[in-house]
Amino acid sequence: MENLLMELRQLDFNRAGDWPMAFKVVALIILLAAIIIAGHFLIWQDEFETLERIQAEEETLKNTYLIKKRSAVNLPAMREQLKDIEKSLGTLLRQLPDKSEMEALLIDINQAGLGRGLQFELFKPATQETINAFYAELPVAIRVTGDYHAIGAFASDIAHLSRIVTLNDINVKPGNDGKLVLDAVAKTYRYLDEGELAKKAEGR
Repeated sequence: MENLLMELRQLDFNRAGDWPMAFKVVALIILLAAIIIAGHFLIWQDEFETLERIQAEEETLKNTYLIKKRSAVNLPAMREQLKDIEKSLGTLLRQLPDKSEMEALLIDINQAGLGRGLQFELFKPATQETINAFYAELPVAIRVTGDYHAIGAFASDIAHLSRIVTLNDINVKPGNDGKLVLDAVAKTYRYLDEGELAKKAEGR
């Protein structure tokens, strides 16, 4: 060990070519390790990070491609489904009156009650409509008096009107002479005309 340390002290770095073979090999290994370490921190680390980022982007692109491929494969079925939805929407829209038909619809609700022998104590449309995406909603507060079967038949008649009318907030309580009193809110719906839709779009 002492001989080895002595030989190390006697090494002349200016005459590295005259070193013993064992020292040359060790020096080359140390130099190579230093180059590799320096290269890793100075050059390759950035390249590794770039490679990892590109690999992540590649995975994202693959997933996006697979999603689009599945959508493309299902496109005919999705188009058929869209046609069915548009057809259903058209059917629903035809059940919504326009502004000019609202008065007739309110008369139909009134006639449905009178036709069942009910007595209207209250029939009060709201002063303000509720505007939604493509339709308007008008609540009508009603109170009718009649027997059990007449009130049930009236509710059934409302459900079978050609236009959409729903009964909400229903409350039935005993009245005079064995009659029942029905308090409810009948909601009627109409579609917005082009002018109303344009005005609504401008107000967004």
